Amino acid sequence: MEETEDPKTSCRGRTQPQQPQNQLPLLPHSFHNVFGYHDRYQKSPALLPLPPPIPLQLPAISPPTRTQNFRSKTHMQKNAWKQKKPNRTSSSDTQVSESSVSQAQEGLLQKHRTPTREDRREEIADTQQALVAPKRPDSGGLEGSLIPLLANHFLVQFDSSQKIFHYDVEISPHPSKEVARMIKQKLVQDHSAAFSNAQPAFDGRKNLYSPVEFQNDKLEFYVNLPMPTAKSIWPCNETSETTEKHQELKFFRVNIRLASKLNGRELSCYLNKEGEDWAPLPQEYLHALDIVLRQGPIEKCIPVGRSLYSSSMGGTKDIGGGAVGLRGFFQSLRPTQQGLALNMDFSVTAFHESIGIIQYLQKRLESLRDLSQRKTRGLVGEEKTEVERALKNIRVFVCHRETDQRYRVHSLTNEATENLWFKDRDGKDLRLVDYFKDQYNLDIQFRNLPCLQISKSKPCYLPMELCVVCEGQKYLGKLSDDQTARILKMGCQRPRERKAIIDRVMGGTFGPTSGEHGREFKLHVSREMTRLNGRVLQPPKLKLGDSGHVKNLVPSRHDRQWNLLDSHVFEGTRIGRWALISFGGTPDQRSEIPRFIDQLSQRCEQLGIFLNKNTIIGPQFEPIQVLNNVALLESKLKKIHRASSRNLQLLICVMERKHKGYADLKRIAETGVGVVTQCCLYANLAKLGSQFLANLALKINAKVGGCTVALYNPLPTQVPRLFEPDDPAIFMGADVSHPHPLDDSSPSIAAVVGSMNWPAANKYISRMRSQTHRQEIIQDLGEMVAELLEDFYQEMKKLPKRIIFFRDGVSETQFYKVLQEELGAIRVACSKFPSYKPAVTFMVVQKRHHTRLFPNKSSPSSILDENIPPGTVVDTVITHPREFDFYLCSHWGVKGTSRPTHYHVLWDENRFTSDELQKLVHNLCYTFVRCTKPVSLVPPAYYAHLAAYRGRLYLERSDSSFAGGTIAAVSRSAPPKATPLPKLNDNLRKLMFYC
Repeated sequence: MEETEDPKTSCRGRTQPQQPQNQLPLLPHSFHNVFGYHDRYQKSPALLPLPPPIPLQLPAISPPTRTQNFRSKTHMQKNAWKQKKPNRTSSSDTQVSESSVSQAQEGLLQKHRTPTREDRREEIADTQQALVAPKRPDSGGLEGSLIPLLANHFLVQFDSSQKIFHYDVEISPHPSKEVARMIKQKLVQDHSAAFSNAQPAFDGRKNLYSPVEFQNDKLEFYVNLPMPTAKSIWPCNETSETTEKHQELKFFRVNIRLASKLNGRELSCYLNKEGEDWAPLPQEYLHALDIVLRQGPIEKCIPVGRSLYSSSMGGTKDIGGGAVGLRGFFQSLRPTQQGLALNMDFSVTAFHESIGIIQYLQKRLESLRDLSQRKTRGLVGEEKTEVERALKNIRVFVCHRETDQRYRVHSLTNEATENLWFKDRDGKDLRLVDYFKDQYNLDIQFRNLPCLQISKSKPCYLPMELCVVCEGQKYLGKLSDDQTARILKMGCQRPRERKAIIDRVMGGTFGPTSGEHGREFKLHVSREMTRLNGRVLQPPKLKLGDSGHVKNLVPSRHDRQWNLLDSHVFEGTRIGRWALISFGGTPDQRSEIPRFIDQLSQRCEQLGIFLNKNTIIGPQFEPIQVLNNVALLESKLKKIHRASSRNLQLLICVMERKHKGYADLKRIAETGVGVVTQCCLYANLAKLGSQFLANLALKINAKVGGCTVALYNPLPTQVPRLFEPDDPAIFMGADVSHPHPLDDSSPSIAAVVGSMNWPAANKYISRMRSQTHRQEIIQDLGEMVAELLEDFYQEMKKLPKRIIFFRDGVSETQFYKVLQEELGAIRVACSKFPSYKPAVTFMVVQKRHHTRLFPNKSSPSSILDENIPPGTVVDTVITHPREFDFYLCSHWGVKGTSRPTHYHVLWDENRFTSDELQKLVHNLCYTFVRCTKPVSLVPPAYYAHLAAYRGRLYLERSDSSFAGGTIAAVSRSAPPKATPLPKLNDNLRKLMFYC
């Protein structure tokens, strides 16, 4: 949104004061009323005003992309396939056989010489042209018992003969998306003949789609919209003529030209699996249909990304800290096996509360809670930085006069309001507070606070007390624990309730079927959820310990949890040298430490873990303030380490409360001192429940080298076609953690983990690197994979024959760029070992999607409000029409509605069948070390996520001026260079310290 500045609202350098006008106070109103669209929008429920322009995300399937490192185009680009079309004799020819690799890979991996860096680049570039996501190897899995389900996918029928005419729109001067949509609406109303009486769909930026061709391929219009002029709302001695509502017309030039004609036949062929396997998804036609189905909702709701929010879905809820929660829905078109489907889901997010800036700051910042009672106070110390960070880029309107102008906060003034002066056009010096007194009869109350600066380049000041936060702005700040809990509670709907909400949206007045555009484009959207059958996989037999003997267990409870009351962990460790340090706590709380040590030791013994009842030195008690001082904290930790003769296995840290010094503690202990730490809170020591002690014991055991559980039947017996006892495989997981949305400079953190034992495959070590800010592709992947392979060789005395790689955190728009670059990096890492060519399976793991599965109503009524059972897998109807993917819900949803994990195979040289891969992933979910139940995410991906989070902690400093955000400029010429992570201590390199 362009920066809006109104000289009659704010005080700028050399601005002529305006004469006051006599008007009664008016509340700000929406653009719809101002521009003459009152009647149209009053038909829908009362909504929040529209938000600032937000870039519309592309639909879920990747558009054509071009990478920086490779000249070749990805398989999503049609021309590239016309130039180099793979030979195909069967459906399996897209994959490399077990005993050989493709020609492209043979070019990449040469046997008789070590390739140079240039060789590798050229060979990888050649390889990428042959990258094709594997077809589904069969018609779907067969294992498991059938279960009838409903999915929140709604079938969309379209006429394949329907052409869509895509027009490019240029509007000058460039308006906001809200104004752009009004311009389009006015044009269609006033010049219907030029638009062939059609109702085109518009994305608010440059793309206009019509079901019929316009009279001319090029159209030019001049549009004027009424823009209200600024006028005072305070009574003064003015004539009646000056109190009339003055409006000025703002002119826009609109150029529309035909860009392309889109044919639905290609999409129909793609969905029906007609034509060549390599044919790309007709992205443009799908995108056009997506815009069409968003037209109705977007006119009545607040768009945020691919979701739309409306106060008519239950109103707003105060979640504290100047934020409110708002309910809405997500919608996106997806190609599926049943055809084109609309994925619809319930959504909740946080918005800034529309209140005065003074009240907003009182709610947002703890230190300013008394601001309204202490009007003479200013901002001291770091308060100005915190206020500036809280208000930066927030849009506000003014309440001292009527106007529909909105202003974006750029910064705060250096001077307090009472010390601000400016020059009018005659060069006369005017004091800001005197100006508002003379012109608006306003006495500025908060004179010691700075003003809002709403321009990047010119003095343009607004006193805080005259500003109100605009409605409809997504809250981009980091939510507190309390805010997060409240927003999660708003979105925590049981399956029956969630399904009912989705059904109401689909049949409601603001959903995707509410407008006329769908009919214009011959679209029919079903209002019934998709019916399908899933399968419930049986839980694996597990291997536990029992006084040195192996004990087997099959989780038989409905939630698939098991307990260790009569069993030991599979591999318990001996911890003889450990210490405890306390930060804060009352005398009564500290007195509980001896009992805590005794009961933790006993619980460990019950679980088959030896924890010495005597610490290496007595418990150390420090004030909580030590966590604020990095140097002092490091000194304390090193002192304990020296007292243990530098041979400390574990340091338990008990804290009075959650503290930002936790990050310093982890960094110092794991990179400087070289000791595993386990933190807990005094609040949990008060009860010392058996479950708390058991959870703590499991984490400690895993961190120092033990493991909780193993599969009773090793992987070679479960997938004998692929796995052999003497030919190990390695499971790898990778994830990238990005900084907070308001942080525009901190590096992203990439982490890769790899299993180090075979055939158990339940111990994972990690490698972490920092990289360019918000870079999704893992830049040092080759180096990290090579290190993990070297560690694997040291442990197993063999390199793995197969690499199963789980990549987390990738959106569908990035699938093929990630595959192109990261598969190449894995191959380069393997080429560092002579004649080493493992078979690689590369799959993406997604938790952030919106597909939900519900028990079918034909199921017994007693389970209608229950979640789908653990082990539910779906690989038909709602999955990709051609490629190898499936949804697996491996866990039991205790609260809310279970979200199945989506696994999408992008490369598969191991040639898994559906049953083999689904069973493998499902069984691995039972081997997570921190709990006695299956987890929702396959452990390699889960561990990579935890390791990436740990790497981010290493860069957070409690004594730094930066604490989770930055107030630097939003736009940069280039991302800053990534700060490297501190080196992990050698004592921890082969431990799961991050879990």
